Amino acid sequence: MTVSPSVSRKQLHTREIKCIGYERDDGLWDIEGRITDTKTYSYDNEDRGIVISGSPVHDMTIRLTIDEDLLVHEAEAHTLSSPFNICPNIANSVEKLRGLKISSGWRKSVRDKIGGTNGCTHITQLLIGPLATTAYQTIVPLKRHPHKNKNPSRRPSIIDTCYGWSAKGPIVKRFWPQYYKETE
Repeated sequence: MTVSPSVSRKQLHTREIKCIGYERDDGLWDIEGRITDTKTYSYDNEDRGIVISGSPVHDMTIRLTIDEDLLVHEAEAHTLSSPFNICPNIANSVEKLRGLKISSGWRKSVRDKIGGTNGCTHITQLLIGPLATTAYQTIVPLKRHPHKNKNPSRRPSIIDTCYGWSAKGPIVKRFWPQYYKETE
């Protein structure tokens, strides 16, 4: 890591997130994600008995099947490990995401459909962040990268979404000079 050196410390928790995008033979795309939490110590759990150090506290998988417009055709999730026996019962709530589009408003739409007691916090976190980004990074560069069209009919929506795509920055000036804004 390139962060500053730390004081002496002991690791207690690890969260691993892995997301993979696949192009399917039928023209759709599968975006899969997994979130796994582990502890470096063993502890008693009323539903599971002893949770052994290194074994997953949370282990959830998700698959979204989407088209190139980022429209969700299918959604499924599975809870492989959880702190409570009832947690796997809510995994199928992700089916409510069918018909949603990964675009502006995605986070709110996901929270409206499966947020709070209508879903699992960990599955929701995976969906609104890393999985959505993976979908975009999988499809857009191959199918409709924003800078392929040098003369778009309207301002590209990616402008001002981050430092690199700032309307005042060199990338926008290079790809779409008509939308570049001089710094004052």
